[in-house]
Amino acid sequence: MFRKLRIAILLYILAFAAVGNYLAAARSTDWNNTLWIDVYPINADGSERTQAYIDGLDEADFASIENYFAREARRYGVLLETPFRLKLAGQVEEPVPVLPSTAGLLDTAIWSLKMRWYGVKVKRASDRPSPDIQLFALYHDDSDVQVLDRSTALERGLIAVAKVFAGRASAGSNQVVMAHELLHTLGATDKYAIGTNLPLYPHGFADPTAEPRYPQHKAELMAGRIPLDVQTAATPRDLGQTVVGPITATEIGWLPVK
Repeated sequence: MFRKLRIAILLYILAFAAVGNYLAAARSTDWNNTLWIDVYPINADGSERTQAYIDGLDEADFASIENYFAREARRYGVLLETPFRLKLAGQVEEPVPVLPSTAGLLDTAIWSLKMRWYGVKVKRASDRPSPDIQLFALYHDDSDVQVLDRSTALERGLIAVAKVFAGRASAGSNQVVMAHELLHTLGATDKYAIGTNLPLYPHGFADPTAEPRYPQHKAELMAGRIPLDVQTAATPRDLGQTVVGPITATEIGWLPVK
């Protein structure tokens, strides 16, 4: 009985928080004003090499994301000159809550609440103006790890967690991951197949009308990979190899819902 009551209370709190975040995200996607994103670097593996990379970061490292979204937004008729503005915030020492790979509905709900509380604590500890979106960048030594666990975001929760590499050679692909997760916070959905990670046709293709269909030359941002043939896809090296497709543009308010 107590367990059922605890679950009911948890779901009520989650629903209350989710509604608040949903309304905030809805206001964020009217595109009347620039969205301000604070990027919080985190040394995810504790290595000196990763820390040295973080210490060398500046806001210019995120300018490509701003420019990319400005360019893509203009393609869809958005008049706002700078849809996203990324600012480098202070490094965060406390690890982010972990979402288990086998998480069920309850585990995901608990993680969502923990992540929201984590974001609140980080804001309270900062003397910066409150951002529209919080982006936690978990940096890993690229000489030690070849593949990272999947990044996560609270859909319409205005909090993103990007797992990225601490290396200049990975800067472009890091930006792809960050941009992908940022759009999740505004309601964009994944456009790849769970299990294979292959882009879904047609919405996960940058150019679904191309003849021949393969190989594609760019990735749809929310599909995350460039389809080369029916069974193969490549990771884009930077945002220049990606586009925001029309379905994604509709989900985030760049196009009207038909």
